[in-house]
Amino acid sequence: MAQFNPFLIEGYRSAEYFCDRVDDTQLLHEHISNQRNVALISPRRLGKSGLIHNFFFQDEVRKHYHTFYIDIYDTKNLTEFTYAFGKCVFEMLKSTGRQAWETFVNVLKSLKLGVTFDINGMPEWGISVGDIHSPDVLLDEIFSYLEHAEKPCIVAFDEFQVIAGYPEKTVEATLRKRIQNCKNVHFIYAGSKRHMMAEMFASHARPFYNSSALMGLGAIDEAKYLEFANRHLSKNQQRISADAFHFLYQWTEGVTWHIQVILNGLYARKDTERDFTQSDVLQEISNILQRNTFAYKALLFQLPPKQKQVLYAIAKEGKANKITSQAFLRKHALTASTVQGAVKVLLERDFITLDEGIYQVNDRFFELFLNDGVITP
Repeated sequence: MAQFNPFLIEGYRSAEYFCDRVDDTQLLHEHISNQRNVALISPRRLGKSGLIHNFFFQDEVRKHYHTFYIDIYDTKNLTEFTYAFGKCVFEMLKSTGRQAWETFVNVLKSLKLGVTFDINGMPEWGISVGDIHSPDVLLDEIFSYLEHAEKPCIVAFDEFQVIAGYPEKTVEATLRKRIQNCKNVHFIYAGSKRHMMAEMFASHARPFYNSSALMGLGAIDEAKYLEFANRHLSKNQQRISADAFHFLYQWTEGVTWHIQVILNGLYARKDTERDFTQSDVLQEISNILQRNTFAYKALLFQLPPKQKQVLYAIAKEGKANKITSQAFLRKHALTASTVQGAVKVLLERDFITLDEGIYQVNDRFFELFLNDGVITP
């Protein structure tokens, strides 16, 4: 049997493979148990979805609540949002027993014919996005079930800020109206674009203003992460030196996903009884770059020349600000109109991020590829 790699790159397994976040998990529990909805804000890949799953995994939560996690990152409109919401509730309830899913199916009057049954009598979600002709009606049905469920419910929407870009301009208001009437449901709104989430939850002009406790998420403490890393590496008779991990932590800026990818690769090495050094970390980064080169070239091929030029300029800066200043424009042979047009698209397509006026390539490995694989301190 293949050996299990404890450094997960995606998904959640159990608290054993989840690093720290003890205080964050406790704070989330405190908010929810005191009937506060939560707006959870952090950059992508820092571990907010893992935190939500870790919170849901707590015995106290599993015992007393129905929990639902819905990633709406890929949804483009209200219909797709409603489809993702309904399917998630349906699939989760299938594992809790016949009474729960049967009650939910009976509530879905608008889509009842789309729910089919296999030879064992288990329901199947035989519904496509195209089958939803009245998303507002289906939303009412989903909320009606949650409000009357036999246990309180916690609903977590991941990448919640995407609803602000739906073509239907009243989505925030219609959702807020439904949510504020819920007594049996608590909500976690997780988002990675801080400026958009702050606008949604802190602006007087927006429907979700003052509706939730704001909760930020920072990087995991370096010392705790090192302890976590060596606890699992020791199962393979390996360890990483404090200096090597410090280099890794600094280079990744503490971003959980990047750290996990590198540790996953180190753990997978065949040589056991090994103390990993900075050169091993550098070699693993090089291996990752080689594996991803084809995909990175394909990403660049999609971009028109001007967008590509701006992307390279931001990558070379590492952290770029004042990108329409004369200094930046002269340095990278750009014009203000080129930068403004390109940045808008690059942000929309998640090639880059914007946080407190700083532009940065979204993926640390991709940024390294754009800089010809040269790591700078």
